Amino acid sequence: MKALVTGGGGFLGRYIAEGLLTRGDAVCVIGRRRYADLEALGIECRVVDLGDQSSVEAVCEGVDVVFHVAAKAGYWGDPAEFDRTNVQGTRHVISGCLKAGVGRLVHTSTPSVVAHPGLLENVNEDQPYPPVALCDYQRTKILAEKDVLAANGDALKTVSLRPHIIFGPRDPHFIPRIVARARAGQIRRVGDGTNRVDVIYVENAAAAHLAAADALVEGRTVGGRAYFISQGEPVRLWEFLDRILEGLGLPPIKKSVPFGVAWYAGSVLEAVHRLLRLGGEPRMTRFLAVQLGQSHWFDVSRARDELGFQPTISTDEGLARLFAYVSEHGLQGLSI
Repeated sequence: MKALVTGGGGFLGRYIAEGLLTRGDAVCVIGRRRYADLEALGIECRVVDLGDQSSVEAVCEGVDVVFHVAAKAGYWGDPAEFDRTNVQGTRHVISGCLKAGVGRLVHTSTPSVVAHPGLLENVNEDQPYPPVALCDYQRTKILAEKDVLAANGDALKTVSLRPHIIFGPRDPHFIPRIVARARAGQIRRVGDGTNRVDVIYVENAAAAHLAAADALVEGRTVGGRAYFISQGEPVRLWEFLDRILEGLGLPPIKKSVPFGVAWYAGSVLEAVHRLLRLGGEPRMTRFLAVQLGQSHWFDVSRARDELGFQPTISTDEGLARLFAYVSEHGLQGLSI
């Protein structure tokens, strides 16, 4: 089998590509550059712009399954860039699959597609999209997931996975951001610190993607469906972050701000940044306040029952592997 991984040079994409290679599949990854370390493993690397439809369609030729992992993430940025990558890029991938006769498409979505200012506790995939998105990332990921699920049919079987807070070795996003803000004294606990969230160790997240692809080929009725995936054991967010900081030799988070204050500050800072056209990111946004201050954890029984997915690496073991990796490579080793 030949697999194509968009964003295969990124955090999750690398683990998916390596997992495919380990089990004997031919793998091609596309991204913004070529990756010598992946090529040394025997993985084909192609430089492809997701915004270029013809290039995306061309690279889909001869492929059996596509893992569409690439996306523009973040709680702030140019709306046009989010649209180009997350919406148009996904549509180009779908078009490429259909034109090249690719039979299966596994899309990496996010639980943020159902985020809203209230609590999300043990909700399942019946939870609706919110009527109004809190940021362009959420808005465009909703559109992308809708397109992927709508594309499911006889010619192309599709599935959308929603991993939440992926952590582990080689993470160039979540952990470095937390460390940078902690060192700068810019982290404030939002809310009373009791909010629970889902997390997933990166190798488990990659395994879920392979399980989803296999479920599609085995003819199960999973096509056109979305799945939350996580460790299946929500954690208290701020205790989890303190544990990470302790494991990396940094002090715990001591200062806090009420959720209502963070929400209001986010509203004001968003307006100021837009009005004055300021560069960079606001220190707080409404979306960020919700992510940091509210509970959001999900019922993952559908993924267990229909995809056969069960995490094999516990949260404790995942953190131990993360700390061991940083101990050997340093924090700079997290940058891919």
